[in-house]
Amino acid sequence: MTELIIPAIVCSIVAFFTVYLTTPLLIKILIKKNYTVKDVNKKGDVMIARPGGPAIILGILFSEIILYRFLQIPEILSIMIVTSLSFVIGYVDDRKVLGGWFKPIALALAATPIIFLGTYDSNLAFPLFGEVNIPILYLAIIVFMIPITGNTINSIDVLNGVASGFMTIASFSLSISLFIIGNLDLMVVSLPLGFVSLAFYKFHKLPSKIFPGDSGALTLGGMYGAIAIVGHVEIIAAVALLPAIVNSFLFLSSMKKIVEHRQVKGKPVEHTDDHKLKATSDKTAPVTLVRLILARTPMSEKQVETQIFKLAIFSGTLAIVTAILMRISL
Repeated sequence: MTELIIPAIVCSIVAFFTVYLTTPLLIKILIKKNYTVKDVNKKGDVMIARPGGPAIILGILFSEIILYRFLQIPEILSIMIVTSLSFVIGYVDDRKVLGGWFKPIALALAATPIIFLGTYDSNLAFPLFGEVNIPILYLAIIVFMIPITGNTINSIDVLNGVASGFMTIASFSLSISLFIIGNLDLMVVSLPLGFVSLAFYKFHKLPSKIFPGDSGALTLGGMYGAIAIVGHVEIIAAVALLPAIVNSFLFLSSMKKIVEHRQVKGKPVEHTDDHKLKATSDKTAPVTLVRLILARTPMSEKQVETQIFKLAIFSGTLAIVTAILMRISL
C-alpha cells in the first residue's frame, strides 16, 4: 500500500493541473477559430467554446503515462488505448455530425484492445452472491459496455457543468469502491479520471466557459467503462452511473431508435418568461431525466443541476455500499 502513495499523489496532481492549465489556452484557441456553439439555456446569443476534449485527453494521458512508469501493468495500456480511441471518435463527431449508429459501433470497436491485451476477468462479480464465470458472454459485455458508458455520459451533457460534475462524483465513488474491494493498483489508476473531471468542472460549471463536446464526454465515459472492466467492478460502476443510465434508457425508449441527440427536432425542455426551465408539452420530444425533474415545476438551471448531483451522490453511495457487500462475499 505505501508504495502506491507517491504514484497516487503524482498522477492526481498531473491530471488535475494539466487540465486546469491547458483549458484556458484551449478556450482562447477555440474562440479564435470560431469553434463555438450557442448556449440554448441562456438569454441572447451566448456563445461557448467547444469542444473541451483535447484538454481532457491530455490530462488523462499524461497522468496515466506517468503511472505506467511506476506500475508497469498492462491494464494501464488498455485504459489509455480505449480512452484515446473514444476521444478520436468523439472528436470526429464534434467536427461533423454523423448518424446515430456511428458512435455505438465505433465505441464497440474501441473496446477490443481490452480483449486483445487480455486485461479482463471473465468472472462477473455480484454482491453477496459471489462470481459467475461467463467466458463467452463476457466478451459481449466488454464490447457493449464502452458504448453504453460513453454514450451515457454524452447524453447527460445537457446543462452547464452536469457531465463533468457527475463524472467527478461517479469516478471518486468508483475509486473508493476499488479501494474497499482491495484492488489498490486500479484504485490508483482510476484517480486521474476523477481529478480530470474536477479540473474541467471549474470551467464547465455554470456559467460555462467551455463545453466538453462529444470528444470530452466520450473520453470520460470511455475511460470510466474501461476502468470498470479491467478493475473487475462492472456492477459497482453501473450502480454509480444509474442516473445517467436511466436518462439514456428514457431517451432511447421514447425515441424508439438510436439517434444522434443533435438531430432530435423536439426539445424536452422549454423556457418560461423569466427564463427558467420547464418540461415541454411537445409529444415528439424525448423523455429525459431533466424533463422528469422539471415535471412538477419550472426550475433554474442551477436547481436542476443540484438535483442531478444529489442523485449522483446517492448512486455513488449505493456503489460504495455494493463494494462493501462484495468485500464481505469474497
